[in-house]
Amino acid sequence: MDFRNHSTMTEFILLGLSAEPHIQALLFVLFLGIYLLTVTGNLMMLLVIRTDSHLHNPMYFFLSHLSFIDLCFSSVIVPKMLENLLSKKKTISVGGCLSQIFFLFVTAGTEACLLSVMAYDRYAAICHPLLYAQVMRKEWCVQLVWVSWSLGILDTLINIPLATQMDFCETQTIPHYSCELPSLFPLSCSDVSTNLIVMFCSIISHGLATSLSIFYSYGCIVSTILSIRSRSGRSKAFSTCSSHLFTVSLFYGSGFLRYLMPTSGSPLELIFSLQYNVITPMLNPLIYSLKNKEVKAALKRTVGMYLQCFR
Repeated sequence: MDFRNHSTMTEFILLGLSAEPHIQALLFVLFLGIYLLTVTGNLMMLLVIRTDSHLHNPMYFFLSHLSFIDLCFSSVIVPKMLENLLSKKKTISVGGCLSQIFFLFVTAGTEACLLSVMAYDRYAAICHPLLYAQVMRKEWCVQLVWVSWSLGILDTLINIPLATQMDFCETQTIPHYSCELPSLFPLSCSDVSTNLIVMFCSIISHGLATSLSIFYSYGCIVSTILSIRSRSGRSKAFSTCSSHLFTVSLFYGSGFLRYLMPTSGSPLELIFSLQYNVITPMLNPLIYSLKNKEVKAALKRTVGMYLQCFR
């Protein structure tokens, strides 16, 4: 993709989260820890699901793809943020900025679709257990993952080519720790009304379609759970559903607010961005996988297997 711009600007300045050196040092340690947890948790999930045959079923197939997406999602943003926290010159090239937006759209759009697919998988397993094996065939699961990636890429190809046509004014400062499409609009000298309309339409249609399907699936799941006679069974199922819905709500709520609210450079924009592209990728392996008894057992087996190899 051609990331050249009609203006002579070559770079932007990212103001980041704070201008105070001692606060920047604390933030570096904090977000380095979050990034290491994100990478470790998601890599561990990929390894365990791949090596343990007990986890070779549709639910964990989707979870492995979610872990891969979260690795990519976090790695698009956090390494550059960590670099700028240590650097005096907090800049990013125009091409680098547009590339960051490109991959952010791909990973976020794909994750939204995959979360919807995972909710449908749980709906099929809980509400129609006798038909589950027939409904969630291997070929169908692979197709659902490909559709998720395709829709994420399509959303990107709708928005990014328009962004490459923008001209930028003398103001080079982005009041943010990363490049996001709404942050570039106030810097543009050209008319961005088409960009705004396209972004709003694509995000609203993509976001509403996937989020409504998720909440519909979980609504059916809750209805089925209420018919469970066992109090402990209901409690366990509600605990799992509530934790899943918490991470989904965090991802969608902060994403919608960040992209649909007017860009003003307020601290709220930074908080919303941190929630959906830094915190959520760290929480997903904890919420979806590591609370699961099957995953814990598989993790013990995998660790034991590797320990035996080193004896």
